Amino acid sequence: MVPTAVLITVLSAAHAASVTNRDDVDHKVTIVEGETQKDHVLKKDEVLEGVCERGCSIRIDGDDVNPYVLEGTEVTTIEGGDLYAEGQGPLVSPRPGGASQPSKPGP
Repeated sequence: MVPTAVLITVLSAAHAASVTNRDDVDHKVTIVEGETQKDHVLKKDEVLEGVCERGCSIRIDGDDVNPYVLEGTEVTTIEGGDLYAEGQGPLVSPRPGGASQPSKPGP
């Protein structure tokens, strides 16, 4: 029999987002969930799993202007400095004025 705490942890991780760095360079990934902010440095092919269980914003390389917004179930990759949904195009970050365009990391 599986203890309840272990089962809850396993189920939560199964419904959380992941980020994989497919670039040849390291990227600083900042996860913002509510009032909590946590920085991670992802090396080439490194995977950050179990993030954004209840939705979050993700900033890549300190881009505070155009964060990516995740619901918490996405499987994503960093390619060319942009965040992509696995098997799809770049994720879109909302911009002022209602228009949506792919977000680019800041300089």
